[in-house]
Amino acid sequence: RLFAHWEAVASTHRVSLPRDMAGPIVQMTRHNQAREPVPYVTLSQHGKCEEAAYEERWYPAGKWACVTKGEPMYEQSISMSFMKLMRYICKENSVGCYLGMTIPVLNEIHLTKEGTELEREVITAYYLPGEFQQNPPVPTDPEIHITERAPLQVITRVFYGMTTEETILREISLFWELLGSTDTVLRETYIVAAYENPSIPQRRNEIWFICRA
Repeated sequence: RLFAHWEAVASTHRVSLPRDMAGPIVQMTRHNQAREPVPYVTLSQHGKCEEAAYEERWYPAGKWACVTKGEPMYEQSISMSFMKLMRYICKENSVGCYLGMTIPVLNEIHLTKEGTELEREVITAYYLPGEFQQNPPVPTDPEIHITERAPLQVITRVFYGMTTEETILREISLFWELLGSTDTVLRETYIVAAYENPSIPQRRNEIWFICRA
């Protein structure tokens, strides 16, 4: 039943779910409550009527497992990358055991020069749990690369639901309206941070604007 549910979700993303994903899905579901947050420091919060409209955060340098995909649709790229990362997290690594889930999973996107659509290439990144930061397990999949990502300062805003090219472009536009004109953040590169697995319909996401160094 669990596999059938994920299979239905995958079909909405225009991808098919291989049978070998059954094991990782069961493991992920079993460990769903034990998820380690990616460490960060809140620098400032900006709210309206006691509700945080957006906040500024600083993320320290750390090691991430990354997959790059350039499928025709954004949802296809992130789904296929996340399946690879799930296999790595669950068993397909040099220690041969479940590594533990961290949140959020990051999807780095780039806008075309006109700013009206996304470039096809998306980098999906999973933060290695604290116990593996110094000595990351090696992936068996050659498409997964362990990368040391530099410290990152971002301005973030929450949104809920499905992440499609359409919803992401809308959220970027809404965030720009909220921020107004500023040169302190990048205009071509953004990050979509996912806090829940794809099978949750009203899942929590964030759009991250990257502060210039």
